Amino acid sequence: MPKLADIRRAAPQHAPQMTTLLNEIIAIGGTTAFEVPVTCQNIVDWYIDGALLSCCHVAVDKHGDIAGFQSVELEEEPSGVGYIATFARQTPVVKGVGTALFEATKRFVKDAGLTTINAKIRADNVPGLAYYAKMGFEDHSIVPGVPLKDGTPVDRIIKLYHL
Repeated sequence: MPKLADIRRAAPQHAPQMTTLLNEIIAIGGTTAFEVPVTCQNIVDWYIDGALLSCCHVAVDKHGDIAGFQSVELEEEPSGVGYIATFARQTPVVKGVGTALFEATKRFVKDAGLTTINAKIRADNVPGLAYYAKMGFEDHSIVPGVPLKDGTPVDRIIKLYHL
């Protein structure tokens, strides 16, 4: 199992590997709200140059490959709340990626003045629900029956982390 080497600020050169990582997760299904593949330009627009982006960190393994990434996006109207998204490579898995990413993210957004981080997770995303609970997020509410692309309704669980 590869080991984690570093957490860095996401940069344009990371976009191709971030795209591959996210598209592999999308192809597996069931652990992200994304249902169609993303492009490298999507990654740059959303996670590197996003107008409302607070931060995006990448976890790099000892071989220099992206093992995961995590972002926090702000609301259009400043409220002290950020919306988190986390993606971890499925093969090969790098132990500790999620924890290391969240520690870096937490420090950054706290210094940026945020007071709360909001996670919206598909109810059928058991690993995602477990991850956010392990990081200390608390259940807040449920958005019932959000339809998938095929029309299947899946609840979204809202969890909050207070800084």
